[in-house]
Amino acid sequence: MKFQVYDTTLRDGAQQEGMNVSVNDKLAIAQLLDDLGVGFIEGGWPGAIPKDTDFFSRARKELNLKNAQLAAFGATRKAGIGAGTDPQVLALVNSQAPVVTLVAKSDIRHVERALKTTPEENLAMIRDTVEFLRAEGRRVMVDAEHFFDGYRFDSDYSTAAVMAAFEAGAESVILCDTNGGMLPEWVAHIVTELREATGTGTDAAILGMHAHNDTGCAVANSLAAVSAGVRHVQGTVNGYGERTGNADLITVLANLELKYKMPTLAGGGLADATRIAHQISEVTNITAYGRQPYVGASAFAHKAGLHASAIKVDPDLYQHTDPTLVGNDMRMLVSEMAGRASIELKGRELGFDLTGRGDVLTAVTNRVKQAEANGYTYDAADASFELLLVEELEGTRPKYFAVESWRAIVERVGPRGTQANAEATVKLVAGGERLVSVGEGNGPVNALDHALRSALQQVYPEINTFELIDFKVRILDETHGTDAITRVLIQTTDGVNRWSTVGVGPNLLEASWEALTDSAIYGLRQAGITPR
Repeated sequence: MKFQVYDTTLRDGAQQEGMNVSVNDKLAIAQLLDDLGVGFIEGGWPGAIPKDTDFFSRARKELNLKNAQLAAFGATRKAGIGAGTDPQVLALVNSQAPVVTLVAKSDIRHVERALKTTPEENLAMIRDTVEFLRAEGRRVMVDAEHFFDGYRFDSDYSTAAVMAAFEAGAESVILCDTNGGMLPEWVAHIVTELREATGTGTDAAILGMHAHNDTGCAVANSLAAVSAGVRHVQGTVNGYGERTGNADLITVLANLELKYKMPTLAGGGLADATRIAHQISEVTNITAYGRQPYVGASAFAHKAGLHASAIKVDPDLYQHTDPTLVGNDMRMLVSEMAGRASIELKGRELGFDLTGRGDVLTAVTNRVKQAEANGYTYDAADASFELLLVEELEGTRPKYFAVESWRAIVERVGPRGTQANAEATVKLVAGGERLVSVGEGNGPVNALDHALRSALQQVYPEINTFELIDFKVRILDETHGTDAITRVLIQTTDGVNRWSTVGVGPNLLEASWEALTDSAIYGLRQAGITPR
């Protein structure tokens, strides 16, 4: 039986608090989902949401889908009217989506209290709408809303709702844990019982699973349903969704392909999963979760020296799967826990062969341990660590410039609440010239950044592409109050690559200056620029 992969990021995922995606965003995400190799992309609810109506109109002209079909989402007809006269049902037809997914009540309590109709009329609404859409040439799937809660309350009625959909011509009925309250063993038991009682779960009557994560079990519930016989899973990329989110579709699919050995995606798309997950997070403007299974930045990151020693012998000793299978990479995190094996592996990751360089490994290991004791952290600052490594290998850091002095001042003119202005002056020597530059910003660190780049661009115009994109400050010993040691982490991009540097000092400005200068040095070195 062919497995159906159905993504609902653009509809259910978009209900996440704080997520606002435009039609352009939805089109971009749809193309990425097609690249991943899903079979169905739920584009939204045409007729009910103007943006979704526009999406389907533009998608017909602008999307070139190789693997997926678009699905329009909507409800069964209203009580007491025909499906062919219900404006919402007609909007589904007018969307010209080849697949229509209907949400239908399968919990008798919702039928009577929310729809305020009879159980018999609800079943007729399901049958009529499915039959009408099938007659219009659409593939029809039915989301049995609140199925599991309804089944536990009145299994006969929930089963009748499922069978009404199949008998009317639906190719798949998706069992929804709408409130997200199920546990894996409950899901497996109910799916098994339903299949045995009805003979569903076949090519002619495909059962599916739609899980929410309110108990933290959305992925586990999806896998339990598959083990019990469903052959259609729904979810969202990165687990987006209202409340606590939906099943993370990539995690579900990675488990099915890598653990269950069950093909799910077209064209080997799993190998591109990390890139796609991160690109979608960029489009949605929601920061990617570093600890996300399989595709998170930390999913295959190792910090303890003991782990590194074992990984050096055999990566499988401390990794549950090969990260390249999902397009991710193993990373070594350099910290006070690091031993020589960690440093050697991290060096290899950064392009340095430290085989047989015991002197360098010992020196770097000792420096890292001492630096971290002083407040530095290199597990989130690869660029600073690489500069430290270069210094040990070459005896010095690249000398792109020498700092003569710097200062920053903040001035506010006017009453409280007036915007303060920051100004920084930087004096450097680079390319045989003494460079003096002044920068302004909305704060002293911003002003220092502008002044530093303004000075350096006179000798290194390549630095014009550098941009500070993230800035984090941590007070290391809060009991010391205003004289506490400060650690700063900054992230910089040149429009293609990103790198992170760390600075530590007795105050915010000194820590920031160290991180800023390390960032400039690293960026110039990575660009292949020779000191002038």
